[in-house]
Amino acid sequence: MDAIVPQKDGTFKLSTNVGKDYICNNVLLAIGRRGTPRKLGIPGEESTKVAYRLLEPENISGKKVVVVGGGDAGVESAMLLMNDNEVLLVNRNENFAGIKPKNREAVTAAIDAGKMKAVYKANLVSIAPDSVLCKVGEDTQQLPNDLVYIFAGGELPTGFLQKAGIEITKRFGHIVKKHT
Repeated sequence: MDAIVPQKDGTFKLSTNVGKDYICNNVLLAIGRRGTPRKLGIPGEESTKVAYRLLEPENISGKKVVVVGGGDAGVESAMLLMNDNEVLLVNRNENFAGIKPKNREAVTAAIDAGKMKAVYKANLVSIAPDSVLCKVGEDTQQLPNDLVYIFAGGELPTGFLQKAGIEITKRFGHIVKKHT
């Protein structure tokens, strides 16, 4: 889909990437809640060992895994992987204040029990075939790993939606959508 263009008669013209146009009365956009996963913009991020969602964690074992993201998605993924892998959770904040209370309790207990490790106030600098470079405070550390999972939020296709006549405004951390 290249474009959704509202027409004067209340219909929509859908333009596709194969050169065909369609006219319809309604359009249902199923882009999910996250949109496109947010990238970190660092060298090595295009590596095949990097993923932005966790599929079939039961098939991953015996690996050194870096999970980037201190939100619910990152914490939940780290906890799914921690029993069969060596997991390092990289959190850019100093705590897990913004997550569900049960997730905060569970991840804190897992870290305290040594089931996973966590670094705080940390950001990945680059990803190499067998390690990541991570800036922790003022220090930079090279951390060996096999896999990297990045949960840094998502980016809505705002331009595409605005061209379709959908007004998007952020209010109190919630995205409100209104068709104009």
